[in-house]
Amino acid sequence: MQAIILGCLRNFDIVLMLTSIFMKIYKWKYLLLGVLVALTLGFYLPRENEDGNRKDKVILNLVYNVLNSSHFAPQEINDEFSEKVFDHFIESLDYSKRFLLKDDVEKLSTYRHQLDEEIRDSELQFFEDAYETYNLRFEEADKYYKEILSEPFDYSANEEFETDEAKLDFAEDEEALRDRWRKYLKYRVLIRIGDRIETQRDAEEKNDTAVTIKSFAEIEADAREKEMELHDEWFNTLRDLDRIDWVGVYMNSITVVYDPHTQYFPPERQEDFEISMSGQLEGIGAQLQQKGDYVTISKIITGSACWKQGDLEVGDKVLKVAQEDERDDEAMDVVGMSVRKVVKYIRGPKGTEVRLTVEKLDGSRQVIPIVRDVVELEATFAKSAVLGEGDNKVGYIKLPKFYVDFYNDSNRDCAEDVKKEIAKLKKDNVNGIILDLRNNGGGSLQGVIDIVGLFIDEGPVVQVKAPGREPQVLEDKDDAVYYDGPLVVMVNQFSASASEIFAAAIQDYKRGLIIGSKSTFGKGTVQNVLDMDRAVNFTYNDVKPLGALKLTIQKYYRINGGTPQLRGVNPEIVLPDNYTYIEFGEKEQEYALPYDEIGSAKYTTWKKGTDKFSRVIAESKQRIAGNEKFNLIDEYARWLKNEQDNSVVSLNYEKYELEREESEKEAKKYEGMRKTENDIVVHSNTDDMPVWDSSEDKQKEREQWFKSLRNDLYLAEALTVTQDLE
Repeated sequence: MQAIILGCLRNFDIVLMLTSIFMKIYKWKYLLLGVLVALTLGFYLPRENEDGNRKDKVILNLVYNVLNSSHFAPQEINDEFSEKVFDHFIESLDYSKRFLLKDDVEKLSTYRHQLDEEIRDSELQFFEDAYETYNLRFEEADKYYKEILSEPFDYSANEEFETDEAKLDFAEDEEALRDRWRKYLKYRVLIRIGDRIETQRDAEEKNDTAVTIKSFAEIEADAREKEMELHDEWFNTLRDLDRIDWVGVYMNSITVVYDPHTQYFPPERQEDFEISMSGQLEGIGAQLQQKGDYVTISKIITGSACWKQGDLEVGDKVLKVAQEDERDDEAMDVVGMSVRKVVKYIRGPKGTEVRLTVEKLDGSRQVIPIVRDVVELEATFAKSAVLGEGDNKVGYIKLPKFYVDFYNDSNRDCAEDVKKEIAKLKKDNVNGIILDLRNNGGGSLQGVIDIVGLFIDEGPVVQVKAPGREPQVLEDKDDAVYYDGPLVVMVNQFSASASEIFAAAIQDYKRGLIIGSKSTFGKGTVQNVLDMDRAVNFTYNDVKPLGALKLTIQKYYRINGGTPQLRGVNPEIVLPDNYTYIEFGEKEQEYALPYDEIGSAKYTTWKKGTDKFSRVIAESKQRIAGNEKFNLIDEYARWLKNEQDNSVVSLNYEKYELEREESEKEAKKYEGMRKTENDIVVHSNTDDMPVWDSSEDKQKEREQWFKSLRNDLYLAEALTVTQDLE
């Protein structure tokens, strides 16, 4: 596998392929890298199988040497580096701090300043000792939860539980560790009791005889039994992990110190990565990731079943999964399960229903029914509509990603499609265009260059730089301006990579105004993927497959010399949203590469209409400040931040129920806050009307899309801004 990619988030979140322009520039260099690695490392890769771990040593040697020779920012392998690897591996082994004792970590700390030597010598003694210690504590924890859940809890005791593991230290002794398990399990059982009692109350109000009414003691016993089943499943899943999975955890404790997007994939995870790159996802169309005991929604695939349904959101925790022939109280509890297990329950034949019980960012819970389907690729393509009426018509283009087919030039290309949509809107005499890049994770760099070129004269669009090379300026060479009217670009925190390059170019040229969240994601790096099987010669066939290494090799820079890295793109007009007071994006990654600057490229800023910018920005800010809905969103964002900070919960049943009721009540206060007071007028563009009217399904699809546009509070402000630029 040889690919240069643009990725946004670690762990398969937003992984995006670069265009052929990068392939042409760098393919020989990195094909040559594979040859050099194979020729040179073959001399000193471990050849003997003295301890039975030759494969692990080969992987470590490859990872170390490729990182050292080819990463964008090579690290000095010293005691400081060793400390970082040590800390990250311990955290990865036991983030919840429910397995290892403080004494275990102190004993392992003898390796704290030795890992640099071990890595250089392809030794894994620290890994072996840590792995052995973890397995010992794992078996003890297996006994703890079974003993604890065999008896009822005391719910009258006034005690509390810290839900944020990052705030905890390792337990001093086995007694303290067992008590931590007790509180954790009591908290889990309390949640189940609360859910069941709420279900019974609803059933009694609705006279639903399908739900059996039980006493508190019966509910409590059922809750403990289900928690026991869940932990049995979780511990069995952990036992089923292969040694190579744990080796992978250790390798990534090394790679992450270079940067958060450099990552080793064991063979099976390599296959997962390739599937995520292809975009061929089944089921509901959501990408999932593991966060502690929870599987969370990391991305909604445009056009998928859950995207159409509309209630599932990034950040939702999946708590339960029910099939269409099961009641909600029969749903499978998936807390503590691996992503693979959860995916198994969520996937199913097209047309069947699955119901997800999720916990929202605000702590509220919701059951979301989704009819399974295949991802409709058509929905990922650019499409347009006309907003407003008469002389105030504005064109709206939604671009979900910067797509391109690298292997078939005859297939659809994002730049050509956007150009066609602009042509349709021009035919309808729109007075401005809104390009919506919200949730656009990026894609084709050539697509970015070509689309920017539709709005400017010829000139630079972005700069790229590899280590030891001069920056390269990538330009739009077409001096034709396809559209010269008012332009507004919508972004949010999930606008990344190619989206950030586009927004930055428009901003630097002063070609239009950027409107959206306080910053885009802030990722300005490029990765290459090396198939490690190709990096060794035939004498290592016995240890294949070795997996793959995703390696950061370049940085992007704006034409003004800055980079989206860490800072993202800051809009001229900022709109409040859920994440306003929550730190989010690349800058929150521990070992993210730093922001830096290079020289500015030579470019000439746009002149037409820019004299209106200051007035339009000031008026927009004034409207936002006086808008009740935006003020409510800002209030909600502050409350959400406060809820996130308040991580201690009561384990006294009465107090717990009061806290839960207050949280649910507060969450309901903010329902409907993102909808406009008055619907936006939305029309099909004239050319697309026959297509939309061609079938009942297309009509439903149009109505669903238009309904979302009519009620979009953020789009309403972007529309007013665009009209003010006319």
